Amino acid sequence: MLRGGAGPLDRQIYQALYAGRDPALAAIARVLTFFGEPTVLIIAGVVFALVMWARGRLRTGLTLVAVTMVGRAVNELQKYEFDRVRPALEPHLVLVKTSSFPSGHSASSMIFYLTLALLLTHRGRWRHLAAAGAMLMAVLIGLSRMMLGVHWPSDVVGGWVFGLLWVLLTLRIAEHLFVADSSRGQDPL
Repeated sequence: MLRGGAGPLDRQIYQALYAGRDPALAAIARVLTFFGEPTVLIIAGVVFALVMWARGRLRTGLTLVAVTMVGRAVNELQKYEFDRVRPALEPHLVLVKTSSFPSGHSASSMIFYLTLALLLTHRGRWRHLAAAGAMLMAVLIGLSRMMLGVHWPSDVVGGWVFGLLWVLLTLRIAEHLFVADSSRGQDPL
């Protein structure tokens, strides 16, 4: 992704998805990208933690907030380290301030929605469907970033991969740390 970024394949996919000439598509992309905004995800995570606290499941809420916030911080460190310039082939349809690789919206949405889905369906029969829905949401948000002209496809793929790996690694740790002994009345994830 780093070597092929901004190369011929990235350019072809970017140009095919760019929505700057279609106001309706650009509007859809803006709506989708909103659901990957860091502020939106942070607020949603805090609200979820408060709801879980009210239901006696504070650890579940705190796990979502911790996995999301630390993952977001690690993603930002990667952006700083790689310092890839954003595409300049077309005008950006939204304001951007940071480097391009990996896509923060793609990583953050994968982390938040997948963690939320897995926490809410812990060992439940809907787990696979919820995980698939969460990943679909992250895919749509990532596609919106290319449609808005602010990321190369390899930036978005890098964000998705990082987000998925982050969830798989950190939820295993959280399960190990927070798995409850229901006989003692502890908070189950």
